[in-house]
Amino acid sequence: MTFVICATCAVEHAERVDVCAICADERQWVPAQGQLWTSLEELAASGTSAAFEELEPDLIGVTGLPRVGIGQQSKVVRTPSGNLLWDPLGYLDDDVVEQVRALGPVVAIAASHPHMFGVQVEWSRRLGDVPVLVAEADMEWVARPDPVIRPWSGDLEVLPGITLTQPGGHFPGSAVAHWAAGADGRGVLLSGDTIFANPDRTSVSFMRSYPNRIPLSGAVVLRVAEHVGRFPFEHLYNNFEGVIPADASAVVQTSAERHAAWVRGDFDHLT
Repeated sequence: MTFVICATCAVEHAERVDVCAICADERQWVPAQGQLWTSLEELAASGTSAAFEELEPDLIGVTGLPRVGIGQQSKVVRTPSGNLLWDPLGYLDDDVVEQVRALGPVVAIAASHPHMFGVQVEWSRRLGDVPVLVAEADMEWVARPDPVIRPWSGDLEVLPGITLTQPGGHFPGSAVAHWAAGADGRGVLLSGDTIFANPDRTSVSFMRSYPNRIPLSGAVVLRVAEHVGRFPFEHLYNNFEGVIPADASAVVQTSAERHAAWVRGDFDHLT
């Protein structure tokens, strides 16, 4: 292979550098022992594979076993016009690629933000050089440049009924994918951790950094909620196994208002 993989975030790099810029950023972290690298060969030799799970009709979750890097769950959205691979894993092998191919042709690959880039270029290579869509505002974080990478901004209908859009927040280009046909036509939002489904399944969170607990301002959170409020969606899936299974659009709005109220000081009397 002509690239290496950061062992901490599982993002591909064209070459080894002193430290992965994504992990050195305040939103992520470098291990105490310093920068660590791996490769697809090393991961395969250690027994890495992937599990596939139908989350709902035409939405499949793909998770590394054991988890690789940050450990996201990729999503494959199936449509009559082709499939979207969302938040691609930092691992693949021939078997994993064949299982993705068996779901139908992937016509685009996109990550919600740089932490989720994974081995996106390698996924493209194995799937026939399909476009890798990277938010223009986050292009600086691409560590393996390649002609398959296509910058985008604003709203982009990547497939009929699937729209990528950038509310920002976690990163300037942080994106979500709206799938109009999901949830029996009531809509699904694939939110990465731009909007993070909480364990209670009835609220979401908004953060600049999740591992380092850096919050966003109330104004930014309300902006993110307003941005996605343009789309109807019943279900919301984050970049792991988190899901809001009902009334997800309303949950985003009420959670944003709660966040803004807390950082504004409305509930200081409870602390």
